[in-house]
Amino acid sequence: MIIIEGKAMGRRRPLFADWSIPMPPDLGEGGGGLTLRDLIARVVRAEVAAFRDRQQERRLARVLSAAEIDQGVSRGKVDMGGRDLDQQVDDEQAVGAALQAFEDGIYLVVLDGEELRDLDRAVYLRPDSRVTFIRLALLAGG
Repeated sequence: MIIIEGKAMGRRRPLFADWSIPMPPDLGEGGGGLTLRDLIARVVRAEVAAFRDRQQERRLARVLSAAEIDQGVSRGKVDMGGRDLDQQVDDEQAVGAALQAFEDGIYLVVLDGEELRDLDRAVYLRPDSRVTFIRLALLAGG
């Protein structure tokens, strides 16, 4: 599994909890034949699919245990589902926005400790690879 993590410059806490995507089966043992552009697109598509799954789960009303209610109270929100937000996300628009944000310098990508700057550069994944997205802080004023 390839671990995905998100960080922001100047913040100790991660942007989101680490999650993972399976090693693409079409890459074989060496993990070659993939560009940074392709890697970002695969990560974005995986997250869009996960978003759709979460959205589908929220449509169902759930019976909460006492522990789940207590956890919700401590977080400030008890959520038992039963909503249909019907937010539509287009995979290709999401990929395009992510690639544009990379080109605009909104975030960096680090693969196994190496910063990647060229979208068309070949990247090599291992089953235990770690991809870090680092959101850069924009300077105010100027």
